[in-house]
Amino acid sequence: MSILPDVKSIKNYIISTRRDIHKHPELSFQEYRTSQLVADELEKFGILVKRNIGKTGVVGILKGKVPGKTVALRADMDGLPIQETSNIPYKSINDGVMHACGHDAHTAILLGAAKVLAKYKDNIKGIIKFIFQPAEEGYGGAKFMIKDGAIDEVDEIYGLHVWNYQKSGTVGIQSGPVMAAADMFTIKIKGIGGHGAAPQGTVDSIVISSYLIQSMQTIISRNTNPLESTVITFGQINGGYNFNIIADEVILKGTTRSYTEENRHLIKTRMKEIIKGTEKMFGAKIDLQYKDGYPPVVNNELVTSNLKNIAKSIVNENVIPPYLSMGGEDFSYFSNVVPGCFFFLGSAPKDREPMSTPQHCSHFDIDEDAMLIGSSIFVKIGLQNV
Repeated sequence: MSILPDVKSIKNYIISTRRDIHKHPELSFQEYRTSQLVADELEKFGILVKRNIGKTGVVGILKGKVPGKTVALRADMDGLPIQETSNIPYKSINDGVMHACGHDAHTAILLGAAKVLAKYKDNIKGIIKFIFQPAEEGYGGAKFMIKDGAIDEVDEIYGLHVWNYQKSGTVGIQSGPVMAAADMFTIKIKGIGGHGAAPQGTVDSIVISSYLIQSMQTIISRNTNPLESTVITFGQINGGYNFNIIADEVILKGTTRSYTEENRHLIKTRMKEIIKGTEKMFGAKIDLQYKDGYPPVVNNELVTSNLKNIAKSIVNENVIPPYLSMGGEDFSYFSNVVPGCFFFLGSAPKDREPMSTPQHCSHFDIDEDAMLIGSSIFVKIGLQNV
């Protein structure tokens, strides 16, 4: 492994920055302190700063002396509404909020890269944009940054995620789909209630809900290609009044995940068809409220190939196929506009097995040495045309 000397020299800066942000987490669109920190640091480096892009986002612009393409490097900044249970010295001091997904590390990694790249301003060809994005956790902050011009005239974009599902020292990269479309739905079943001892004349919404749950699983098992990852999950059921009462209403809530827009559309269409048939079968009224979430993240083949070569120069044979999940990521909004690559930085703490400290858990932490790899990769992307 060959961490760049310039990055190694600021190891303490990267780690202390991450710990400071970890200690002061902020929820989506409330990243006021984090944005201030980021903007102030970028200005110290001599980088042009644009504040309040996409509400609480920050964009740093580093213009080289020689014309060339514009490359964007992206990090997200928001925390999660989780109470931290760790006893680390930099534990969150904000009650009910913590960095349980690693966005504190992403921000520190990109700031470290910006600090190094600013030293090479005279050698850089083209423009580097440092995009510090708010509200990735369910609010689609990327869309707001795009609306405010964050990636105007950008030729390619790169983003990373610290990934505790991979050993520290590895970098997971592949072209094609790497994160899923993440949609959500609510189904309201309206039947006719009555006494549990006299079901005749009723329309049992609980029976209907069980039928719907089972039927919709056949969308995955019988309508989609088994070689293409898709998921339908029912995460919530609410209905009923008592043990001997037939419920007149049940509300189901869940999520659908898919790696392609084709399967995303197929799942939604089949859900509507099954609901329509179920209404006729049982005589109930069923309403589907389907909300599109983030699109799938699909890595551009040429950009990904370029990144693989850069990553191999840092971690050698530890460039691996990523440990994929059906999670969603709003980096997809960026990469749907310009060619991009989203990669996974192995960050499992060295004294623990991968997956023992997963994303979104209350004791989440990372191997901080992994951040040096991330910063090194970002720096090499910025210097690739020097």
